[in-house]
Amino acid sequence: MSNAVMLQAFEWNLPNDGNHYKWLADSTPEFKELGLAAIWLPPFCKATSNSDVGYGIYDLFDLGEFDQKGSVRTKYGTKEELQHAIKTLQAAGLQVYADVVLNHKAGADKAEVFAAVPQNPENRLEQISEMRDIKAWTYFDFPGRQGKYSDFIWNFNHFTGVDYDEYTGEHGIFRIVGDNKYWAEGVSSERGNYDYLMFADIDHEHPDVQREIKDWLNWMIQET
Repeated sequence: MSNAVMLQAFEWNLPNDGNHYKWLADSTPEFKELGLAAIWLPPFCKATSNSDVGYGIYDLFDLGEFDQKGSVRTKYGTKEELQHAIKTLQAAGLQVYADVVLNHKAGADKAEVFAAVPQNPENRLEQISEMRDIKAWTYFDFPGRQGKYSDFIWNFNHFTGVDYDEYTGEHGIFRIVGDNKYWAEGVSSERGNYDYLMFADIDHEHPDVQREIKDWLNWMIQET
């Protein structure tokens, strides 16, 4: 379809009432009347709290099903409400697009100690002090989910950088040291290398990470 219109069906300041998926389903006739072709959903995985817009991503396999980070629902509703909204929209002939957050993880379950190098926030290729051990929140075992759908446990080996040292209370950018571990190539040269954005930056070169994300993508498509 030429000149098709996609609606970004969320914005930053939506109320934290868990009713957004219900609104999407109920609004489907209006979307069709407006001539929309597609709907862009908000990030639907469990984030650091139910007030998080969804970019502070915690658990990819929790779509609003498990009691984690203070609630079962996400900001937008439960997994069942999400599934119903998607089916309703698709039944009306609307395409549905997911906003998938695969750059980083936040809200870890435990802190770990590992070697890292402080980098200049304005030039992430510039080391500003010696390598040292830091303590940072990089261990994700999702106790509320108890291994359902995936028993993969994330640890510091699966990330390239963090933004906080628990030992010193220092905020900054800390590049994690390890074999074949560095910032990604092929990214913007802004600030030297713009691989690092926020939270615990996922190492997409790690083979375990690649397998887990591929498994999640297949699962997500089936579940939604």
